[in-house]
Amino acid sequence: MCDLFIPLIEPHQFHHMNTKKLLPALIISLAAWAMPAQALDTLSAVHAFPTTWVYSKSFLEYVRKVNVAGKGIVEIKVRGGPEAIGQFEQPNAVRDGVVDMVYTPCAFYAGSVPECDAVSSSTLDGPTARKSGALAALNEAHIRRMGVTYLGWMDSGIRFHMWFKSQPKIDANGNLDIAGVKLRGNPIYNAFFTNYLKAQIINLPSTEAYTALERGTVDATGWTEIGLMDANWDKFLKFRLDPPFFTTDLGVIINVRKWNSLSEKSKEILQKVMIEHEASSMKDLRELRNREFAELEKRGVKSVSLGAAAAAKFADEARNASYERMRERLAKIGASDDVSKFKNLFAPVK
Repeated sequence: MCDLFIPLIEPHQFHHMNTKKLLPALIISLAAWAMPAQALDTLSAVHAFPTTWVYSKSFLEYVRKVNVAGKGIVEIKVRGGPEAIGQFEQPNAVRDGVVDMVYTPCAFYAGSVPECDAVSSSTLDGPTARKSGALAALNEAHIRRMGVTYLGWMDSGIRFHMWFKSQPKIDANGNLDIAGVKLRGNPIYNAFFTNYLKAQIINLPSTEAYTALERGTVDATGWTEIGLMDANWDKFLKFRLDPPFFTTDLGVIINVRKWNSLSEKSKEILQKVMIEHEASSMKDLRELRNREFAELEKRGVKSVSLGAAAAAKFADEARNASYERMRERLAKIGASDDVSKFKNLFAPVK
């Protein structure tokens, strides 16, 4: 409620005043006094990775932009990262309303939204997928299958590599020989590692990878082109396998009941800032990738390449493994038709 100041007017003063001008002013003041102020929309949020890691920094920059643009209208309050809610528990937490917003890889909850596998297998980036309608279809799947709104796909355009402590073995045909390698697994690439590479998988969250590398529990891991030094994994991982595979699938999801409760102005701000951040984060992280590759080279990290034919097959089989997993999961819920739909949306034939 706003403060209202109405001057005290003595009766003898009225003949000196223009009441035609005074009355409208009083009406406007009283109307403003009676009008309730718009309530501030607040959203609680968590992020999948530690605060010091590059991807969390990008999300926190999105939060900062929203809080500046939405001052007095909408505010995001960050509760923390995996120390607040475990990495793999966060998607269910936002679904159940324990927290309003989560920044996480789509692969972390692909068991609930199988269409997520189309994101990591995509040949597009976030801004392109938004323009083409792919993100709108993905949002519909999120609402239908999990009760969350998919706000956007930020930090896109960054690929994955396999990183090794010791020089990986390449056979006479130029293929990777993974025999005997203890490989850290993760939901985003397990289907590829197990079904195609036939690798020995040890499932660990990324927050436990440093200790696993230090103790020799794992010899290698999949990870993105950036962020290795944030986690200090470059202390152990000295070889990067080319070519890259997959693409980052980091997005923001919001509990759909919370989303529906927001004012239209709050929704507009969250969406507008997301669209801007999808583009700016992609540009920023691609530039960071070039700088980090140069720095890793200075630190002694070497690149090892597969043969040309093996390299082409490697990237294709990674994508095929994800599509097959998506197909199996969608078949179980009677939605097999969505496989071709999402494959065409996120990896359109040129």
